[in-house]
Amino acid sequence: MKRALVIRHVPREGVAGFRKPLEDAGYRLDQIDVGDERFADVDLNAPDLLVMMGGPMGVYETDAHPWIRCQLRRLRRRLEARLPTLGACLGAQMIAAALGERVFAGPRKEVGFAPVTLAPTAGGNPLAALDGVPVLHWHGDSFDLPAGAERLASTAVYQNQAFRLGPTILALQFHAEMGLDPVFHDWVEAWPTVVEEGGTTAEALTTAHGRHGQAAVAAGRAMIAGWLAGLALEQRAAA
Repeated sequence: MKRALVIRHVPREGVAGFRKPLEDAGYRLDQIDVGDERFADVDLNAPDLLVMMGGPMGVYETDAHPWIRCQLRRLRRRLEARLPTLGACLGAQMIAAALGERVFAGPRKEVGFAPVTLAPTAGGNPLAALDGVPVLHWHGDSFDLPAGAERLASTAVYQNQAFRLGPTILALQFHAEMGLDPVFHDWVEAWPTVVEEGGTTAEALTTAHGRHGQAAVAAGRAMIAGWLAGLALEQRAAA
C-alpha cells in the first residue's frame, strides 16, 4: 500500500476533505505535527506522497518557528527529486520557498468563499473540477511563481493561487479541502482578527460555509482524485 505523510503545522489544519480521494487512490495516511519531537528526524523523501497543510504563520517567520528552516531543507531535497508533493495554503508557500522563491505579505487578507480563475494550460488544467465553484480562501501571504512552474489559478487579489511543477508537484493557496469539516468553526472563533482583516464577519462566513461548503469539498475531492490519477499514469509510464 502506498504511504502519504500529512504534515500539520497547527492542529486545526488537517487533511479534511482530501482524506477520501487520497484513501480511494490507495494511500495509507500517516500524520505528524511539526511540534512533535520526532519531526526533525523524519525523512521527507521516504513517503510516496507528501501532503503539507496550512497554518497561520508565515514562511519567513523562522525566528519564531525554527522548524520552518528544518522543514524547508528537507523539502528542497524532495522537490529536487520531483517526488510527489501536495501543498495547501502554507504548504503551497513552503513549496515556493523551498524552490527558492520569495514568500511575502499580500496586499490584504483574502477570507471567504469565492471561485478562482483557471488559467489555460496545455493538456488541460488539473483544477478543472473547481471551475466556477466558490472555495474557501483564508490567507494573507503570497509568493513568486517558481521557475519552470505553471500557474493554474488566480484571483483579482492574488495572482498565484495555484501552480504545478511537472506532474508530481501541486501547490494550492486556497482551501479546497474545507467546507464540511466542523473545524472550520474553530478557525472562525480562533482567528477573529483574520476574519476582520479579510473584510467579513463570523456570521457571513458561517452562512457562506453552509451555502457553499458541500459543493466546494465535492469539487476539491474531484480535483485531487484527478491529479492523483494523472500521477499514477505517469508513474506507470516511467516504471
